[in-house]
Amino acid sequence: MTTAALEPHAGRRCHNALNTLHSTLYFSPDLARELGALGITDPRAVNFAVRAAALGPVGAGTVTAAFYNYKHELVARHVPAVWRSAAPEQVLAARLRAVDATLRRLLGEEAVACEEMAEAARLALRAAEGCARSARPLYSAHADLPVPEEPHLALWHAATLLREHRGDGHLAVLMGAELDGLEAVVTHTATGKGLAPKWVLTTRGWTREDWDAAVARLRERGLLDGAGELTERGVALREEIERETDRLDAAPYARLGADGVARLTGIAAGFARTAAGAGAFPADLRGKG
Repeated sequence: MTTAALEPHAGRRCHNALNTLHSTLYFSPDLARELGALGITDPRAVNFAVRAAALGPVGAGTVTAAFYNYKHELVARHVPAVWRSAAPEQVLAARLRAVDATLRRLLGEEAVACEEMAEAARLALRAAEGCARSARPLYSAHADLPVPEEPHLALWHAATLLREHRGDGHLAVLMGAELDGLEAVVTHTATGKGLAPKWVLTTRGWTREDWDAAVARLRERGLLDGAGELTERGVALREEIERETDRLDAAPYARLGADGVARLTGIAAGFARTAAGAGAFPADLRGKG
């Protein structure tokens, strides 16, 4: 690959494209079917199981720490009880079956079998070779899993590695910015790019009172205004958070090189658009409302 310097935000754009493709799983009826067959039917339990299974049969404290923006009481309602329904190894196998079904349904058999899929898998796996394990529990746990043989599954696996690598680093940055889990979500939602409040309250266990209290704390810090919008200081903080996250996540994309990053971004973005066009995500998932 080329040794030319990466453009600003090139790694972030690549991550966003890959993460969009990765995230199709969490809204997939195929995942609900596969986990339901194991006796895991609550959507929140499904989410905890499929993301935490690589860590092994961990307890609620570990999941709360690793996920960061979920209310601990919600996590404790489902973890470790979920492991009594299915062992982590069973969950991981079911997850991979769901990925297979989801990508075939959303992208089509031709796309799954195309050379671009195989090329994207090779590029993403190459980028993941630049990831580091230290202080990155979700990435490191997933890095212990075998790489699937089929290209579309290998691409999803590599996207998972890159997603969790960036995510683990991002949490360290949020801690440095002195934003707790809910405050981080509230400020992200205020950018217009995060989850809509209804989805936060539905999936992460927070109440409206919790949300309003976080808003009040952020106003006291001068990060939100009276209308709940980011102030100039708030915008600057969110921009700095993303820049620092980019810095901590630079190695995988530097390893791939500028040409490789551009190529992977283009292929992954194309697949992500196809998936979104096929109804992969709820229409009201993001936004301030």
